[in-house]
Amino acid sequence: MKTSVIAGALLAGLLLGQSAAAAPTQPQPQGIAWIAARSDADIERALAQAGKQNKPVLLYWGASWCPPCNQLKATLFKRQDFITQTRAVVPVNLDGDLPGAQRLGARFKVRGYPTLILLNPAGEEITRLPGEVDGAQVVELLQLGLANGRGFGAVLADARAGRALNANEWRMLGFYAWESDDGTVAPKERAALLGQLAQAAEPVAPEAALRLRLKALSNSQEGQALPAGAAGQALVLQQLASAQASREQLDVLAFGAARIVRALAPKPGEARDALLAAYEPALRRLQADAGLARVDRLGALLARVELARLDQPADSVRPGLPEPLLQEARAFTAQQDREISDGYERQSVINWAAHVLGRAGLWSDSDALLKANLARSPDSYYLMSHLGGNARAQGLKQQALDWHGQAFAKSQGPATRLQWGASYLSELVQLSPQDGARIERTALQLLDEAAKDRGAFHGRSARSLQRASDELLAWNQGPALKRLRQRSAKLCAGLPADDEGQRKACAALLKPKA
Repeated sequence: MKTSVIAGALLAGLLLGQSAAAAPTQPQPQGIAWIAARSDADIERALAQAGKQNKPVLLYWGASWCPPCNQLKATLFKRQDFITQTRAVVPVNLDGDLPGAQRLGARFKVRGYPTLILLNPAGEEITRLPGEVDGAQVVELLQLGLANGRGFGAVLADARAGRALNANEWRMLGFYAWESDDGTVAPKERAALLGQLAQAAEPVAPEAALRLRLKALSNSQEGQALPAGAAGQALVLQQLASAQASREQLDVLAFGAARIVRALAPKPGEARDALLAAYEPALRRLQADAGLARVDRLGALLARVELARLDQPADSVRPGLPEPLLQEARAFTAQQDREISDGYERQSVINWAAHVLGRAGLWSDSDALLKANLARSPDSYYLMSHLGGNARAQGLKQQALDWHGQAFAKSQGPATRLQWGASYLSELVQLSPQDGARIERTALQLLDEAAKDRGAFHGRSARSLQRASDELLAWNQGPALKRLRQRSAKLCAGLPADDEGQRKACAALLKPKA
């Protein structure tokens, strides 16, 4: 009996693509029978299985270090209703650090972790499920996706062409994870599209229209004109005044608070004062709601901090916030740290709490929280990079370099190491450009690691290497660049001859853009 239980636990860990050494102390829930995908063949087998069983595929794209991924593992993936719903799908886990994973990620146009995509057996996307909304809403959206079956692309095309959609299709568009999909709509165009969709949805699905209007506001770019006006302000005030409505739309109202206020009231005045006066009690209520996830409650506190620094420069290090708010930030984040018992949740919450403290200008508190959790974290390199970011924000260059260097040294997984290495190289070039030997040594190490990764020029890994290339070109040290180009040429020559995409991406390294 004990042997079978242990074997089951080990199998679950393998299916999630996590080693025993990297797993938090809290075991992964056993209820979701994830299939680990490492290649196109694995995906095709999953799609074939879905076709035979007449089920869609639920694709989860994540990484062990990713705080929002760990939040999903601590909350959504433990919900019995969600686990039950996964019996109606073929659940596939795509760990971004598995060999070949970045190429698969590019195939499905996923960039940020985590992303949940529902696919039909033909591999067409039905919808992207937003992991940041309440778990019960995600379960409902999964049910809608299972019932609908129409591809997202077809639904969106019909909506843009003015063709009729049913209420469920409008709801799917309203709760689509737009922010995780840069391929369908460019970020700068997203707010305008969402506003147009909201107007079209109103006669058929007023609740979906409401959601789309709020999303349009929260996706607005600075200086972007939106046809919101008094009606938009009245809509937001109405949602904030209702405990139920503000809870249902928490992910938009809280996490997009500053953008919403700036979109509706770009300058100080009566309109902005009215919004801020309505936001404060609503956010306090959400922050105090013990029925919400800790990350959501921290999100409400972060929104209060961001609104308090609304008229200050975005990079202000000492925003000078009211002392009562600072005391509350210290007390609330410390409370979350004390009360967390779930290992996955700790990975997510500590980073959020440290971010809140940093945005409040409480840098020593943020640093202390991160340092206290280094020994408790299975992926301490993420906390180290956060400490590096804190140090840089405060102008502590050497500390920033030390933390980013440690983070790179301890990072694990091919895609993660390229990402962390590119970040460290960027810090070196920007903060210590005179240290040519260390910059060249780090760049050579990145190229050597890329040579060991068969998917180094796909997806996230390709973007990391291109970022490193851009930094080195800006640094522009002739002899060092010549040596690096020679090493890069050897790397490119070793790529598979039939992988044109990788060879093209590799050939572009360390070459000025036309």
